[in-house]
Amino acid sequence: MTGALLDRAARLLRGVRWYLREFSGEADYERFRLRHLREHPGEPVPSWRDYERQRARHREEHPQSRCC
Repeated sequence: MTGALLDRAARLLRGVRWYLREFSGEADYERFRLRHLREHPGEPVPSWRDYERQRARHREEHPQSRCC
């Protein structure tokens, strides 16, 4: 019984961690970093701060209207 409870708790914590990484944008940066390393080998990877500036600039230059 204890093992099953620990498995459930671990699964819950993994889910919470996943949600927080997705919500905070940390997972987006990780995907960006991996793609950058794959597509631009040898070039330095932009920092989190530079990545966020680039995303903000892109959102300002390419606004998306949303209804509702």
